[in-house]
Amino acid sequence: MVKRTENSAAKGEVKPEPVYNPRKSVVLDCGKTEAEIREGYAALVTSPELAGYRIIHIAEQGVGIGTQIDVPALMERLRDEAAAVNRGDLTQAEAMLMNQATALQSLFARLTERSIGCDSISSFEVHMRMALRAQSQCRTTLETLAMIKNPPMVYAQQANIAHGNQQVNNNSAGPISPEEKDRDICADIPEKTHQLTRAEIKSEQNKVLMEVQRGQTVDARGTDEASETDSAVEAVEKVNRTANTRR
Repeated sequence: MVKRTENSAAKGEVKPEPVYNPRKSVVLDCGKTEAEIREGYAALVTSPELAGYRIIHIAEQGVGIGTQIDVPALMERLRDEAAAVNRGDLTQAEAMLMNQATALQSLFARLTERSIGCDSISSFEVHMRMALRAQSQCRTTLETLAMIKNPPMVYAQQANIAHGNQQVNNNSAGPISPEEKDRDICADIPEKTHQLTRAEIKSEQNKVLMEVQRGQTVDARGTDEASETDSAVEAVEKVNRTANTRR
């Protein structure tokens, strides 16, 4: 194949194009011994870039560009993309997701158009169902892209599971410094609690339940005080004794 330019056409000269012969074989870089050759073939077959090439090769067979693909160059490109992800460079992955979302948007629009043009209910339902699947996948792809750009923050809380009469104090902020320990932070706090911070000592969840509130107390051995709710059946004191002493 030759290429004719304007200047060459005026002069009647023809400039040949560079010859391009794409390589169709996979280069195997291994040693000379039999064991090294076996290891080389095993590493090549299990490599992710070879798996990617095989799928791309099958997908591009019906397209004109498939015959122009250079196999070693394609596999080297796949290795470079994987190495970029390992370095933390997600430029290619972000561009891939954005292009996929755009393609899914076009697929959704095309399937919706075909569903509107259907005459039967069954055909309309099939095309519309596939269109909505493409729309849902487009949304999921964009959500994945947004998650890569802005990773979600994880808030984890400690789960305190106490069996019996126990109180668990969350010491998430760490112990206080020796300078703060020398100060009298809280005069009414025992010495053993000075390993906690002031915010933890004053925290409502770390207060000892010494007061009885509807049976909520650390000391379950105590007894409730007598009430005057049922005064008619309360115990008879020595002042109000019965009139018949024989009973």
